[in-house]
This record gives sequence, C-alpha cells and structure tokens, in this order.
Amino acid sequence: MAMETQIPPNAFSLRTATAADAKTIRRIINLVQINPTGLSWRRFIVAIDEQAGGEVIGCGQIKAHRDGSLELASIAVVPEWRGRGVARAIIEQLLRQYPGRLYLTCRSRLEPLYQKFSFQAIGFEEMPGYFQRISRLAAVYNKLTHQPDHLSVMRRN
Repeated sequence: MAMETQIPPNAFSLRTATAADAKTIRRIINLVQINPTGLSWRRFIVAIDEQAGGEVIGCGQIKAHRDGSLELASIAVVPEWRGRGVARAIIEQLLRQYPGRLYLTCRSRLEPLYQKFSFQAIGFEEMPGYFQRISRLAAVYNKLTHQPDHLSVMRRN
C-alpha cells in the first residue's frame, strides 16, 4: 500500500508575481473555474510551494475598476493545496497591502469565508457601477441556467 506524503502546512511562501507567472496564473484561474477576465500578472501575488522548486500553487489580486472601486479578486489555490492556509495567507497579504475599502464577488455559499476578513454582503443599491452590472448579468445567467447558488457582492470598509 502506498503511503500518502503529508505536506507541511507552511511549506509555502508568497511573492509578487512576475511575467513568467502569467501563464500559470491563467491556468490556475481556469482550473478553479472563476472569472478569467482582467488577469494582469502585474497585480498578482502568488503562493509558491517551497518543497517543489518554487511551483506556483495559488494566486490573488486587487483589481481597480473604472468607477474607482477596488476588488479583491482571483483568489485561487490548486486542489491539492486547499485546506492548508494558502488562500488565507494570500487574502491576508492583499488586505495588508490594501487596507482601505475593498469589494469582492463570490458564490453566496462562500460568504462565511469572507466574513472572517470583515467583508459583509451588500445590497444592489450600495454597489458601485461595475458591481451592479456584474450582479445584473449574474442574475440573468442564474435564471437561464437554474443555478442554486447566486453571486454575492461583499464590501470591507
């Protein structure tokens, strides 16, 4: 019987993304099936597997929108690293870098995760223009595809 290798919980580190990470960031975003638009490696931080020669295992960014709002976005971790604190570390680092008001979009079932970081769901009337447009599009998509989970827009002040 093969033994499963245990990965130490903190065998990763964070760093600013480089141009060489762009393709890997896109691959991870596609793997976890989240919004693939607005993926400029210049805004990302990446989590690196220290045991595997610096392989990128997760990522996240802060996106600026034309309406002036900032979005915590593209938080993604490869499946084999989930549950090991990678997403938490990425989020905490981005929140330290951007301590002001931030927005995010997520599936409604993920609200409790982001509440731990002081994000609260907001109503349509409280959303900046970008998020109102996304919210409308998501509502149409959910209605057409009968999705049980809806898009939630959250804000941290």
